[in-house]
Amino acid sequence: MQPGPIQPGPMLRRGPRPLLLHLSLAMMRSAVLSSAWPSWSAAWPSRTGVEEPLAKIAEHVAEAGPGAEGRFARALLTEAWAQDRGFLAGIAAYRRHPYQRMVEDPPTVWEEGGSRLMDYTVHRGSRSGPLVVVVPSLINRAYILDLMPGKSLMRYMAAEGLQPLLLDWGYPGPIERRFTLTDYVAGRLERALVAIGRPVILVGYCMGGLLALAAALRRPDLVRGLALLATPWDFHAPDADRARGLASLLPALEPGIGATGALATDLLQMLFACLDPFQTPAKYRNFARLDQAGPAARLFVAIEDWLNDGVPLAAPAARACLGEWYGDNTTAEGLWTIAGAPVDPTRLAQPAFIAIPNRDRIVPPESASALAELVPHATVHRPAAGHVGMAAGRRAETELWRPLRDWCLSLED
Repeated sequence: MQPGPIQPGPMLRRGPRPLLLHLSLAMMRSAVLSSAWPSWSAAWPSRTGVEEPLAKIAEHVAEAGPGAEGRFARALLTEAWAQDRGFLAGIAAYRRHPYQRMVEDPPTVWEEGGSRLMDYTVHRGSRSGPLVVVVPSLINRAYILDLMPGKSLMRYMAAEGLQPLLLDWGYPGPIERRFTLTDYVAGRLERALVAIGRPVILVGYCMGGLLALAAALRRPDLVRGLALLATPWDFHAPDADRARGLASLLPALEPGIGATGALATDLLQMLFACLDPFQTPAKYRNFARLDQAGPAARLFVAIEDWLNDGVPLAAPAARACLGEWYGDNTTAEGLWTIAGAPVDPTRLAQPAFIAIPNRDRIVPPESASALAELVPHATVHRPAAGHVGMAAGRRAETELWRPLRDWCLSLED
């Protein structure tokens, strides 16, 4: 079913970011297919680096007899152009969709600089379960964990009797733009935990998992249990060349990082796009086919709004993440340190829960599994979901929320 025509209407949002990159990649793909035929030869695929399966298709076409090449070429280009139209229709529908996030933040119980700790215990059920502090990534807004009614891990945990608090790192101001990873872990995160006044279950999501792990190792007196959700460890698994390729972009990014004191959101989005260049057009083509008034479309827009609402990464932290994590794989090599001490997961004394989503494109399962193998006596859970879907997707409650709730409740005194 082809998407309908682009409907006029007010544009309510930008994106997907960076839009020019996504459009350029789609245009290049179509241009390659257009120019590849009829001048395609057996040497062409290996010479240009385009997918090997296309060479096999060419062999089958050659075996199909006279006229097959022309028919296949027309079908191939017709499909490519239809996909381009579907991508543009999806972008137009997204930018005009009426959904707006209308979620009131809970009370703030601690703040420092641009960071704050939000208390979801106001939504608590009848039980008074363990205190849980959730630590998100530095480069995405914390509200993916409180996305919309019915899609909020934080409110779910509160309703199930836990006492959840969410750390919102905030937007990096002049002070935070000088922060190293040590400043975030041994400084801001640790001071938030001290302010709480009693040991908590620490839950880290993605990059936040690495920060939470480092904090738990530094201050075991403040952490009674550690949950790591889609947390990377071996940055060279399963593709070391791809990881080093991302790290190799750091010198080109340095002028912008140095001028602003941070790695800008659009540049971060560009790096993520490099991990799976054609994933964005595919998901927007699928979105264009949805009932735009239905819950699936609203959830898509809510998640995309969050993805496009990123946060710059402080310059010292950006250099460490790209150069040390992706480039040198310092985590898996045992060389990553916080405040001069190595971050060694084999030393973790607290109970641990490790969620490794099996369809994760951001943190490959192989990368997260390397951490699970090092943490003593960890409970390993493998959601049938992707990186974001695990936390806020259609099946998030089944795939992650309930198992995480059960594990947290098992640590009750």
